[in-house]
Amino acid sequence: MVSTIMLLYRSTLLLWLPTAVAAFSLGDKSTSQLESASSTRLSATWSDSRAVKDYQDFLNSGRQQVERASDQASVIIHDGVNTALARCLKEIGMGDDIVLTPDQPLPAEINGSTEYPIYITIPPYYLKEFLMNLGDSYRERNDNFCFFSGGMSYGNIEDLLKERGYCRDSMTQCLIGGLQLTPSGRPQDLSVTLGLDSYGENKRANECTACGKFAGAFAERMERSNVRCGVDFYREWRRKMWERSFHDAIFPLLGSVRDQPTTVADVANYYGEEVSDMCWELSQKLRGWRAVTLLYGFEERLFRTAEMQGTETSTQPLPDPFMYPFLWGMNVYTESQMVVDYLWYAQTEMGYLQGVELPRQKADGEYTSHMRKGNLRADGVI
Repeated sequence: MVSTIMLLYRSTLLLWLPTAVAAFSLGDKSTSQLESASSTRLSATWSDSRAVKDYQDFLNSGRQQVERASDQASVIIHDGVNTALARCLKEIGMGDDIVLTPDQPLPAEINGSTEYPIYITIPPYYLKEFLMNLGDSYRERNDNFCFFSGGMSYGNIEDLLKERGYCRDSMTQCLIGGLQLTPSGRPQDLSVTLGLDSYGENKRANECTACGKFAGAFAERMERSNVRCGVDFYREWRRKMWERSFHDAIFPLLGSVRDQPTTVADVANYYGEEVSDMCWELSQKLRGWRAVTLLYGFEERLFRTAEMQGTETSTQPLPDPFMYPFLWGMNVYTESQMVVDYLWYAQTEMGYLQGVELPRQKADGEYTSHMRKGNLRADGVI
C-alpha cells in the first residue's frame, strides 16, 4: 500500500516538478525561466495577509535587534497532571518562582514588580479551555503570557493562538523542540552541530528559540542550564517553529506505516526520498497557506536532527489522538495529498489515530494551492 501511494504521488510530482522548481526554488531569486518582464505586475494571492502586514510593520519600525529582558521571578502555570515542563522551569529558575494551577489567581506583584513572565505549560489539548475561562487576574496580564510549542508534547499551536489574537510580535512564544525533559527536572540540550559555515562558524540545528516580550528571560534561563536558546523577532521565530513542525509531522508519520519497529533516525536513513518528497510538497503549501518561507538549508537540518537525535525515538505508535490537531490538523497538512494518504493508511491499516475524523481523500487535481507561481513578493512585482 505504501509503495502504491509513493508511485502515484511521484508520477504526479514528476509532471509538476519542472515548473514548480522554476517558480518556487527556495533561496533562488532568479526569474530567468519566467518571461523577462521584471516590472510585470500581478495581483498577489495570499491566504494570510496578516503575515505580510506584520513584516511590513517590522520594516517600518526600523528595529534591528531584539530587546532582551533578563530572567526574573516568574509565575508557572500547570494543569496539575502534566507537570514535567513546569517542574523543569522551576528547577532551573532562581528559586523565587510561584507555581500555580489555573484556578488560583495571579499575585499582584512578585518581589515588588507587577510585570513578570507567566509561563503557560498547559498542554495544547487543554489550552483552549484555559484561554476561554481566564480569571480576572489573568485577563489583566495576558500580555505577559509565555506559550510553548515544539516536540510531540506541545506541537504547533499557531491556529489556537490566532483565534484569540495571541500571535503577534510582542507575545512571548518559546520553541522547545530542542530540549529534553529529564526525571531530575534539569533539561538536556538536543541541538545538533552541522559543521562550519563559509565564515568558519558552527552551523546548528534544532535549537530552542523564543520571541516576544520575555524572550530574553526565557533564553537566559535555558542558557544557564547549558541549553542553547536563540532570541528572535516573531517573523524569524515563526519560520523556525514551522521547521520544527515539519520534523514533528513528517518523520513519525512516515515511520508509523512500517511493518517493523522504526525510529525517527531509521526514517531519515532509509526513507529519505519519501521525506524529501513530503518536505517539497509541504514547503509549497506553507508558502501558499501561511505566507511563510522556511530558512535556507531546512532539509539538511531536518535530516541531521532526525539522524542524530532520533535513534531511540520510536515512530510507532503515533501519539494519542488528542495531539492530532497540533501535529497534522493545520491546513498546511490537511491540504497535502501525500500527508492525507499516509494518515488514512496509518488509521485504517495500522490502527492509529482511532476516533480522529481525517480529511477526505481527494481525487487528483482537487488539492489546491494559494501560491501564485513566481509571485514571491507582497507587492505583486515579479
